[in-house]
Parts: sequence; C-alpha cells; structure tokens
Amino acid sequence: GVLGWVDAYAHWIAFGLLALVGGKMIYEGLHEGIEEDIAAITNKMMLILAIATSIDAMAAGFSLTLLDATPYIACLVIGAITFAFSWAGVLIGRKSGTWLESKAEIFGGIVLILIGIKILLF
Repeated sequence: GVLGWVDAYAHWIAFGLLALVGGKMIYEGLHEGIEEDIAAITNKMMLILAIATSIDAMAAGFSLTLLDATPYIACLVIGAITFAFSWAGVLIGRKSGTWLESKAEIFGGIVLILIGIKILLF
C-alpha cells in the first residue's frame, strides 16, 4: 500500500529534491549578479522545496505512529521548535541585513543537502 511505497522511495525523492534545491542555492550564493534569473524561478524552487519537506514530514508522520508517543504532545513539540527556529531566522535576517545574504544562501544550501543526506542515512 501507500505506507510501503513511502517507506521504499520517500527518502530518495526527498534527498533528490533537497539536493537539487540546496545545490541551486549554493550556486546562486557563489555567483553574483543573477538576481533577475533568481526572481523568475523563485516560486518554482519554493514549490520543489515544499514538496520535498512535505514528503519528509509524511514519512516522519508515518514513523511517529510506530513510537509510543502522544500525538498531541508530539505536535506541540514539533510546532514549538519550528516556530522558534523560524522566529530566530527572521531576527537574524533582520539584524544581518544584506551583508550576510550570499553567505546565508550558501549556508542554507549546505544545510538542505545535509538534511537530504540525513534522510538517506537515518
């Protein structure tokens, strides 16, 4: 069924999409002056990233049912951590301004690729 398909292929699909988006972010961070090209494809790349993240979340959700965890507590913890990291990203972005822009894009790309590798290995 669906659980078997997700278990068999989700990690490869998520890794491929995260590696693609991460590699593109690193490329864009290393090459200045391509802001016009980036603006034209930003929505597509965000959609790909959303799909990869959703596949990973779906696989995590299926595996969460195998653990002895209360779903409400798990959702609360996951939501709180996501909120905290998102809020920290907004604050850091506001403080750093544009001087950190290309470095942050390269760092973000590396993090996405590492998340993809983590999905493959664990």
